[in-house]
Amino acid sequence: MRARLRPSGQPHLALLVVVAVAATLLAAGLAATRGEGGEELRREAELPPSAWYGFVGAPPVPVPVGQRVIVVLDVPSLAQRVAAAGGRAPEMQHRRWTAAVFAAQRQLVADLAEKGIRVRPDYQYARVISGFSAALDARAVAVLERTRGVAGVYPVRVAYPAQATGRFGRTQSSAPVRLPGATGRGVTIALLDTGVERTHRFVNGRVRPGIDVLAADGSPADAESRPGDPRDVERHGTQLAGILVGGAPDSPVAAHGLAPGARVLPIRVAGWQPDARGGWTVYGRTDQLIAGLERAVDPNADLDAHDAARIAVVGVVQPYAAFSDSPDAAAVEGALALDTLVVTPAGNDGPAGPRYGSIAGPGASAAALTVGAAEQRGSGRMAAVALRVGLDTVFDGVVPLAGDFAADEPLSLALAAPLEQPAAAGSPQSEATLVSFFDDRGFSVVAGRAALVPAGAAPERAAAAAVDAGARAVVLYGGRVPSGALDLGRTAAVPVVGVPELAGRSLLEAVRRGSGPRVTLAPAGAAAIEGGVAPFSSRGLAFDGRLKPDVVAPGVALLTSEPGENEDASPRYTTLSGASAAAGVAGAAAALLAEARPDLDAAELKGALVGAARPLAGEARTAQGAGLLDVGAAAASELAAEPSTLAFHRSRTSMWREGQSFVVRNVSTRPLRVSLHASVDGEPEGVSLRVYPARFRLKPRRAARVYIDARAHRGASEEVLSGAVEIRAAGVVALRVPWAASPAAREQGLVTAVGLTKERFEPSDRAPSVLAFTAGRLVRSEGHYEVQAVGRLDLEVRRVGAKESLGLLARLRHLLPGRYAFGLTGRGPGGKVLRPGRYELRLIAYPTGADPPTRRTLRFTVT
Repeated sequence: MRARLRPSGQPHLALLVVVAVAATLLAAGLAATRGEGGEELRREAELPPSAWYGFVGAPPVPVPVGQRVIVVLDVPSLAQRVAAAGGRAPEMQHRRWTAAVFAAQRQLVADLAEKGIRVRPDYQYARVISGFSAALDARAVAVLERTRGVAGVYPVRVAYPAQATGRFGRTQSSAPVRLPGATGRGVTIALLDTGVERTHRFVNGRVRPGIDVLAADGSPADAESRPGDPRDVERHGTQLAGILVGGAPDSPVAAHGLAPGARVLPIRVAGWQPDARGGWTVYGRTDQLIAGLERAVDPNADLDAHDAARIAVVGVVQPYAAFSDSPDAAAVEGALALDTLVVTPAGNDGPAGPRYGSIAGPGASAAALTVGAAEQRGSGRMAAVALRVGLDTVFDGVVPLAGDFAADEPLSLALAAPLEQPAAAGSPQSEATLVSFFDDRGFSVVAGRAALVPAGAAPERAAAAAVDAGARAVVLYGGRVPSGALDLGRTAAVPVVGVPELAGRSLLEAVRRGSGPRVTLAPAGAAAIEGGVAPFSSRGLAFDGRLKPDVVAPGVALLTSEPGENEDASPRYTTLSGASAAAGVAGAAAALLAEARPDLDAAELKGALVGAARPLAGEARTAQGAGLLDVGAAAASELAAEPSTLAFHRSRTSMWREGQSFVVRNVSTRPLRVSLHASVDGEPEGVSLRVYPARFRLKPRRAARVYIDARAHRGASEEVLSGAVEIRAAGVVALRVPWAASPAAREQGLVTAVGLTKERFEPSDRAPSVLAFTAGRLVRSEGHYEVQAVGRLDLEVRRVGAKESLGLLARLRHLLPGRYAFGLTGRGPGGKVLRPGRYELRLIAYPTGADPPTRRTLRFTVT
């Protein structure tokens, strides 16, 4: 994702170039190793059936956000007012408080207009947060950061659906989440995603018209088509709606929604929008997501949140943006204060760390129920593959079957390759597109054959293009292909397999020579898949050191609805994988629990779901949080904890000590005698936790605060420490509050490679001196990247030798690692031209945690 602020008007500071993000670099670390020779090729192909790298969420297409920012105000939002009033307020008071926020925004816009700054808000917020989004130039941003009543100005980020899908063939999977006697009846689930095809038989009658945030005309939240191509319809919202509430007499046996009695309120916060390449891509923005949360808590937009949805499921994420103090994270907290539990995906970026993980926004919010994906299928289908050129065997082995066979019979097909070939060995592979499979006369080169295609960074798109061109099978080379990842046939199942890159390149040369290479494919039964956290599921910690995800839920190959119909007019189905699928499962589970336990508020729902989760053996807490979702245990819970997870921050002193606290609430109708015990995973030396009080009595609906004293001596492990506080009472399901302690920070160096193109210059808005630097870091450790972001960057200017600063030249927030460049025009913080003389420019980069900032100083002369 990219952000750009361009010079406009008379800015004293203009951001000229922004290049980031970490996602592309992180993806580079997932490449498979290569071997030589037949035995090495065979070993390379022996991949785990659940190795989903590259299949869950293709690399995002660059999207322009222009100069859009989110301005957060100090005036309290409706959520903050309600929280301060003890959680309850009458309808009329809701309307007064909400109207007061909008009035404060109008006054601020009027005040800015008097200063020559015209603001036209795109979206206005008063319920979950107080503020607005707008396209603002650098001068306006700098003025706002210094304006009384403004809490901060934040970048707008891009959010993408967090999933991978395939066409429904023989693979049939479902999520084992049930609560006997509960269907979610009477519960409204707001679905913040793409539009939904409400007429699909699987969800028909269970989905309301909803709200289209992307349209200004009050349209319902329907699944829209790509402009110019009515066949390419938004899919993700329909798929998640099927997981939530789906059900039809003629649906496949394994396709069933988990909360069919609930009703979905679709809120379209993502869809077809222009991308940076001049085309159209399905995405949303954080300002649109917050606008969606505003409507989730006030569906009829009457300024009163008493009709708020009980559950809100977010289907889109901002990769690696694990900022716990971002506007969208604050909006999730606001929704919780208005009694809406927001369920968010953890992300699909796999392992990271060791300190910070790969959690996607808004999942870093302390108030969110952040859900990772678990593999619960038990087994995956395999295929026997033989690749030959004449009498020579290039590869012969059993590999995971990503697609499916139309019939359980072997296939023997000639191999063909796309006309546009990838780069040479050792260079990045280009992605095979649909055009690649057609010659100059418009004939497909793979029709009726097996397509030999480089997997590249987006194997799903490459396989789909080959199938659309008429291929009867797809052989991907140079990437991992997991079992059940794809089933892309439009009218019949199409097998998709992966082979080693050396084998693929050898066959490619044979295709070019016209040597007639062939492939033989045959079903080879099933192989066991070890259950646990899915390899693609994002891990914690969040940037504030908080343990995320909170829980994991089934998120691999869930059978659900797909927009459109087959040629026989039957509805389409697909398998959905990803953290968003897991979030859908958790959202449905929350709806079941809300029906079974209507006495629980949103925070208690979250506390019960997290506290009753079942820990997965052999999985790190940073991968699973509290463990696998167990809605049955949550329904039986008589205790709830808030917050449901704890975060400690270690220092480099000889004796680290820190205290935390949480509230234990009795949510039953009987008094309970409660006992607590704290544990440390792995029992490392030099680390101890003490809980007090360790025993107490709680009356019904009463709460008690519990304190934890954590200590670590010098020499204790420098890895992430984790554990849990177990809460027990007689006859009560045990409750667990997981915790994590992030390692002490080393020298951050969050600003490096700082330089000016001109150290002496005349004031000029057209030919500024360019300040360039690298903000943030990507640190590689144990095969993974750790993203070290900048929480806040201040640029101050002062005269050389002066004690006092002239003021804040600019302030930027939430910078992911990348190269940044600014234009210095010779104007000071107030916009006036600086007098001739020598000046110091100070860059102060504050990390996302409590660590000390990085400081850099440059001198320049204004002539």
